[in-house]
Amino acid sequence: MCLSIPAEVLSINGDMAEVSVGGTKYNANIELVENVNIGDFILIHSGYGIAKIDEAEAMDTLNLMQEIKKKAGRK
Repeated sequence: MCLSIPAEVLSINGDMAEVSVGGTKYNANIELVENVNIGDFILIHSGYGIAKIDEAEAMDTLNLMQEIKKKAGRK
């Protein structure tokens, strides 16, 4: 099973993007995703962008991840 995480694109430099997941920044290769722009949300897996998603779906997923962390006793 694979897990991908929604991330907001902060900047783009060629095939690489700086993305943010809950305020933590990562670099992700975006060559597999078409028409990525700053402000878009993408799913990242193992350092690669794999799909664009809309902001509402990204926020729903990130909120669910926060709830799981809280129930597991993590901050």
